[in-house]
Amino acid sequence: MNSRYLPYATTPARLLGQLVSDIAVFVWTAIWVLVGTAVHAAVSTIADVGRQVEVGANGVSENLDTAGDRTDDVPLVGDALSKPLRAASEAALDIAGAGHSLDTTASWLAWVLAIAVAAPPILFVGMPWLVLRIRFFRRKWTAITLAATPAGEQLLALRALANRPLAKLVAVNDDPVNAWRSYDSVAIRGLAALELRAAGVQRIRR
Repeated sequence: MNSRYLPYATTPARLLGQLVSDIAVFVWTAIWVLVGTAVHAAVSTIADVGRQVEVGANGVSENLDTAGDRTDDVPLVGDALSKPLRAASEAALDIAGAGHSLDTTASWLAWVLAIAVAAPPILFVGMPWLVLRIRFFRRKWTAITLAATPAGEQLLALRALANRPLAKLVAVNDDPVNAWRSYDSVAIRGLAALELRAAGVQRIRR
């Protein structure tokens, strides 16, 4: 994982931490996706009921309408028989319309509730993770780019003097500031390596 294009550290401890965090975020996301899927499935059963009511009522309406058409041919009482059948057919159509509305509303509500349940916890964990990962990638990219040139290495060494603990600076050179001022290449490389490690990058050989 030495490529600057990978959003992972090349230092073992930092890399392990990143992999663990990735797995944790993935598992957390998968859990809430499953919860959202379960909510969607539960509410969708209401939509299924509405769909069944619509199909059944449409079927009843067609049968009643057909029966009404047939009773028209009955002498004397045909009209009296067909009217209630057609009225019942229209009532069945109203029920079918209600079933269609229930199907549409429940289907829409299933998605809304699933997203409302799953999205907040996923974003609560995922957004900080993404921000930190992007920030790390930018820092890694900058550090690798600077380390590729002598001037950039000097700048990394200067940042190390400003940011790294004194004990680590003295471990590189007894007088790190003077070594940097005198362009001591060994000290500058050692100081730059400190800043690279802080950025999650092992020393780069040029």
